[in-house]
Amino acid sequence: MYFDRKCKITFICNGATIFSEDDRLTDAENYPPLSETGQEEIEKICDFIRRRGIKNSKIFSSPAVRSKQSAEMVAKVYKQDFEVIEDLHPRKCGSFNGMTFEQLYEKCPDDLEKLINSPDIATPDDAESITDFINRVDVSLNRIIEQNKGSRIVIVTHKDIIKAAICLALNIPHSSLSRIYIKSGSATQISYFEKWSSLVYCDYTPM
Repeated sequence: MYFDRKCKITFICNGATIFSEDDRLTDAENYPPLSETGQEEIEKICDFIRRRGIKNSKIFSSPAVRSKQSAEMVAKVYKQDFEVIEDLHPRKCGSFNGMTFEQLYEKCPDDLEKLINSPDIATPDDAESITDFINRVDVSLNRIIEQNKGSRIVIVTHKDIIKAAICLALNIPHSSLSRIYIKSGSATQISYFEKWSSLVYCDYTPM
């Protein structure tokens, strides 16, 4: 039972947007859409899927427009539809929405320090704490895994969702979330077993 795989998930990070270059925080679902660069990134991911012959049973997507646009492109490769998982929405960042980390460092360095190193505290007050966010992702992923035992699936989502999945799979501290790098238009694969998880590869970006 220890080595019985329950599910294998290939996480695909949505393509770049106009916010990507500055790494702006955003929890908006209807903006921004994929940029031209983001579309090119997902086209490369689609080519990677074709060349590698990555198999799957289902495709899931986060509800934000940038993820759904990316999922539409991936779905064409598999010639199948995708399902939107509402619980995989971006982390609520409150009044920090639209700001860069550099701006946070200049305007409120103490809050930035708390955001990074105190995951149990909602920072700012109207945001979702890192721990609450990771726990939300945990519940959603466990539900997907239990409903798709024995399957290989694709989830097209945001970089922070993928970072949370890595924290959960490797059982590392929630404060490590900000220290994990996931690029737009990249692929990460995790195998889920009965009692443990294995990070197969992370942040692979096709050239």
